[in-house]
Amino acid sequence: MSNHRFIISGGGTGGHIFPALSIAEGLKQRFPDAEILFVGALGKMEMEKVPAAGFRIEGLPVAGFHRGEIWRNLLFVPKLMASLWKARSVVRKFNPDFVVGVGGYASGPVLRVATMMGIPAVLQEQNSFAGVTNRLLGKKASKICVAYPNMERFFPKEKIVFTGNPIRKGLDGIVPKSDEAMKFFGLDPNLPVILVVGGSLGARTLNRGISAKMELIRTSGVQFLWQTGKIYYQDIKAGLDMNPAGNVHCLEFIQRMDLAFSAADLVISRAGAGTISELCVAGMPSILVPSPNVSEDHQTANAKALADRGAAILIRDTEVNEKLVEESLKLVKDRNQLAGLAAAIKNMATPDATKDIVEVIVTLLKDKNG
Repeated sequence: MSNHRFIISGGGTGGHIFPALSIAEGLKQRFPDAEILFVGALGKMEMEKVPAAGFRIEGLPVAGFHRGEIWRNLLFVPKLMASLWKARSVVRKFNPDFVVGVGGYASGPVLRVATMMGIPAVLQEQNSFAGVTNRLLGKKASKICVAYPNMERFFPKEKIVFTGNPIRKGLDGIVPKSDEAMKFFGLDPNLPVILVVGGSLGARTLNRGISAKMELIRTSGVQFLWQTGKIYYQDIKAGLDMNPAGNVHCLEFIQRMDLAFSAADLVISRAGAGTISELCVAGMPSILVPSPNVSEDHQTANAKALADRGAAILIRDTEVNEKLVEESLKLVKDRNQLAGLAAAIKNMATPDATKDIVEVIVTLLKDKNG
């Protein structure tokens, strides 16, 4: 089996891009001669991250549908039509054997066009609550790889394969409190560490909640390693420069998440599906604060799936100011509770997700080639 051609489509946030890259690496391992083309949304972060990882990408002029501000949808239909047109041209020209959709704006037009042309497609649904686009695409996809139970609410049961979500490399063998990690971030090995991550783009509520409790944090005897996100970094850094806190280390983006997990005793995070899968594999005790600004409130469903099994603490976005910092400072000093959370979340890990998704694709390719 050589010279297979694959299109991987989707993106918009790190939560879609990292799994997509992971699947691409898995396909490359299985088929070293494979040609892989990504299709993303113009202006979104995949247009930078995918070429940086060494893969070719085409962009579609697609945009999301705004539920809140209806006036912002004036360009939705023209952009969707243009995207379907461009997707058709990209798929025809590249002529793939197989298409993989990972969610995000671009996967809709690409999977729709590919399935209409009779090209087999796999959908990778990362969340515990499937969005409208994926529910529609699920009718045409050959198989749907999922990360949560009870997904037959959204998809035909016979198409569902439980694989879990693919994650970034290097997160499955975390050494707690390694010297390398503590030195890398300039942390004191004798003090507990709380890692704050608001997703790849940052999270306004988390950032405000932490900034508002800076006095309490300064005197807490706990270190904070804080990924602010690009948009918020300059303001937060300026605030810390004016009123320094030696125990707060703020970064725009953490490239070495393996070392961040190694350094941390506790993680405060949004509840994106990709992030949760990484927390599970790394066995990180976590406080999850679901973002309210996502379609169908799927992050709350993701976080609840863990909280109900004692695998994470759920704090709602509206409770951040009154609860988040106080609860995290209390929890990070409770070794027993941390150990319980770590064991329960590790129990939900799916470290072979990429391999399992690639196997689904290989089986479908064999069926196709008869």
